[in-house]
Amino acid sequence: RDRTVQVAREAGADFIFSQKVNRGIGATFQTAAEKALENGADIMVNIDADGQFNPNDIEKIIEPILNGKADLVSAGRFSGKKAKNMPKVKKWLNYIAAWIIGKFIGYKIEDLTCGFRAYSRETLLRLNPIGGFTYTQETIIDAIGKNLKVYWIPVEVTYFEGRKSRVVKSVFTYVNNSIRLILKAVRDVRPMRFFGGPGIILILVSLGLFGYFAVRYFQNFKITPFRNVLLLAAFLFIVGIQFVVFAFIADMIKSTRKIIEDQMYLTKKEKYKNRVSDRSFQEKL
Repeated sequence: RDRTVQVAREAGADFIFSQKVNRGIGATFQTAAEKALENGADIMVNIDADGQFNPNDIEKIIEPILNGKADLVSAGRFSGKKAKNMPKVKKWLNYIAAWIIGKFIGYKIEDLTCGFRAYSRETLLRLNPIGGFTYTQETIIDAIGKNLKVYWIPVEVTYFEGRKSRVVKSVFTYVNNSIRLILKAVRDVRPMRFFGGPGIILILVSLGLFGYFAVRYFQNFKITPFRNVLLLAAFLFIVGIQFVVFAFIADMIKSTRKIIEDQMYLTKKEKYKNRVSDRSFQEKL
């Protein structure tokens, strides 16, 4: 629906891959990663095509990977100069999401949703994103969960007033889809915290209520005034136990998933091991 392919061709791009059907930015990222591996790329860089970022910053973004300090490098829109014309809603949503997820997975996240990033070849082999809506949050969480080194580089970014996003149709839709993807990703990376944490809290609250009921009962030897407290305590205890059981089941699933992903990694590594970039190659899907 835009002139991206035409402009890229006129600018002399060596490789052009265009989806015939719009399957979402997440699916497009997966296709790009596959093509990068097929053509022997050592590093894949993603940058928004709307002019928000300065392409000259690509050198800064890939430097930590070249130096062996990072596996995935993201531009940091909030650690450098203030982003020009950035919507306050978008800014605070990113702050809140980054803080909450960082606490859950035990990693300081500076920018969760920035699309200007660099991925090492090893990272592309390791990542297996499944979200169709977007990939930015999921890949960060997945990379951290796989003990890959994630790094942020401060860059300048400019948001153009009056320009509407082609990806985000509305704030509600974006928040709704992002929350679903983030919850799924955190669930898969830290299942014991995701399910076990709330479960332990519910159990402790229920034990407190049981204790309160016991004290009142032995003072009056009557159940009637505090029957609802007993019922609530029993309900919270049962739900808490269920959450703990879910935590152990999810942790077993995580272990199984790790085995499967390790096999996928070895399969992809074998598949792409002899790939060498051909600068004369150009393909359009």
